[in-house]
Amino acid sequence: MIDHPSPATLASLRERRTYACRLTPDRALDTLEDADAFVTERGLLTRTPDCSLPSLFGACHEPPYAPGRGGFADWPATKWWWGHALAERPRVTHLKLHRGKSLFLTPAVAALVDPLCRGELARAAAGEHGPEATRLVTHLAAGGPATLDDLKRELALSTAALRATRARLERVGAVVSRQIADTADVGGDTQWTSTLYRWDQLTPAPPHAPATPQDAPPTVEDALAALIIAGVRAAVLAPAAEVRTWFSWTTPPGTINALICAHRLWEPEPGWLAIPEPPK
Repeated sequence: MIDHPSPATLASLRERRTYACRLTPDRALDTLEDADAFVTERGLLTRTPDCSLPSLFGACHEPPYAPGRGGFADWPATKWWWGHALAERPRVTHLKLHRGKSLFLTPAVAALVDPLCRGELARAAAGEHGPEATRLVTHLAAGGPATLDDLKRELALSTAALRATRARLERVGAVVSRQIADTADVGGDTQWTSTLYRWDQLTPAPPHAPATPQDAPPTVEDALAALIIAGVRAAVLAPAAEVRTWFSWTTPPGTINALICAHRLWEPEPGWLAIPEPPK
């Protein structure tokens, strides 16, 4: 690990980040296939640019649909639909682990979050996310995935109550939504709804009892550390204070320093994080 790097070290990392995260218009995504490849290259993407993690819409470099109006109007004018289409790609897992906002993950990174999502599902079943969350995950376990309308009717929940419960559980991956076409209105426009799944209804169960202690499944702390490393790898370079806020889980004190000491993260300059460079 370099203790006192030259200024060129940080500059070279910034240059590498600019290229890898497609931060300049000459690197703009042109097709949905480009976007699919971008996820594969980086491991994870946010939908909109709001931090150092690479962003799907940020890499489009396209003017917004209605500048200054906020919300969906700030999405790319012609590529606004790419998020939904990318989420349907077989090699992409779409979750809301970015503090309730979208993350597009490769299968390898989705495997890293599996212990986190299963742990939160168990907490929901045990009542730690509230009684409505327990009813929801229990109902999905018994009856399988269900649409929002079915859940409101079968659980006697108001729209607001279901929205709040769903958001709380999607934020930590215990429940996952998939958008589906509902009906077409009189004008022929498609109306959309969502089907909710438990995480374990979308993801195969992990291996059973390990043969040796060394093969034991990762703990929640291990999984969060691995996700942080995947995020830094995706970003190339990121402020340390920001890294702690990327995901829905609170980063325990000392986690970042422990990863630096274990040479799993690198501090090229105080306050900045990158992945350790291999010895030359």
